[in-house]
Amino acid sequence: MRWGSLIVPVLLAVADALLVNGVTLGLELNVSLVAAAALLVRRRLPALVFLVTLPGILIGYVWFAPMIALYTVARCRPDRWLLWISALLLAAAHFIPWPVSDFEPTAYRENTLTLIDACVTSVGPIALGLLVRTRGELAARIEDLTRSRRHAEELIAEQVLATERARLAREMHDVVAHQVSLISLQAGAVQISAEDAKAREGARTIRELSVRTLDELRHMVGILRAAGGDHEELTPQPRLADLPRLIELSALDVRYETDGAARRQGHPEAVERAAFRIVQEALTNVRKHAPGARVTVRVDAPETEEAEEAGAPEAPGSPETPGGARRRAPGEEETRGLRIEVRNGPPDASAVAPGLPSGGHGLVGLRERAQLLGGTLEAGPTEEGGFVVRADFPKTPRATGPS
Repeated sequence: MRWGSLIVPVLLAVADALLVNGVTLGLELNVSLVAAAALLVRRRLPALVFLVTLPGILIGYVWFAPMIALYTVARCRPDRWLLWISALLLAAAHFIPWPVSDFEPTAYRENTLTLIDACVTSVGPIALGLLVRTRGELAARIEDLTRSRRHAEELIAEQVLATERARLAREMHDVVAHQVSLISLQAGAVQISAEDAKAREGARTIRELSVRTLDELRHMVGILRAAGGDHEELTPQPRLADLPRLIELSALDVRYETDGAARRQGHPEAVERAAFRIVQEALTNVRKHAPGARVTVRVDAPETEEAEEAGAPEAPGSPETPGGARRRAPGEEETRGLRIEVRNGPPDASAVAPGLPSGGHGLVGLRERAQLLGGTLEAGPTEEGGFVVRADFPKTPRATGPS
């Protein structure tokens, strides 16, 4: 491509010289061929090559070589005065005949037509050269802007993930601080009531370690609060039981569905907090992007592969249902996780969009939260024109399970 763009104009200029001046060597053909050959270095010396091609149009009456040279000047050296001078020189070389004694000042009609032709010949290459140069600059600028925008989006995504991790750490503080406080209280009670001196000393040591652990937790959470930029006070975090209140305050047309297993089971606190945040973010997105849409919030505890495993051996005499499925023995726990699904239909055309700001990174933080707990989160459009957000959590999440 590079060699082609360099050689093809030279071949066109040579063909122009031969067609206009024939194949017999002479002054006209010589200056035309020199003008064509000079195009080989037009990108390095555009102004000088243009001056070399002017005798070609003045003496040899060739157009391609000087017009290509002027186009190169406009593309590589877009100086205003240089372009004006080059345009005037090309127009003059095209307008003045050779030899100069053949010029007839009284031939007004022919001179006017030749002058118009000379102006078009000089202005056209300049306009095309400036257009190509401007297009290249715009393409480079767009590429820079695209690269900068991609970098900014990556930084924002990283910031969202860092903020979400800091929020998870602060929520963990609530849980751990509560448990350690109970340990400290129990150790204090043992220290007071125990009769054995060694038991009292052990209880005192446990209590001191608990207090020290709480101090370190508060210190670390303070650092995370400063780094995450969230200065909200540490308050009890929401659970699944708070979903009806959240839906009531959302001011949306929401239908809340849940099965008995999800209500009965005691899910880990981290999973319930993540479920609450997912529903909260999904309802916020519906309010932003699908005003007036109907929403269905579904929370259930689906059977996992362990509970549905058909090839597992059963104890002799295990009870079965009429369909052949194994009946759970009294007091036996179901092996169930937790699934949250928020599905909305298409927006109502008559509803007014609230115009709330959107950064486009809410689902990024929720997906990070789900992955940290060993779960998954999927989000995408539906065939009906709506949107669905679905998250699945295992019964024993990674963040709260055994290490």
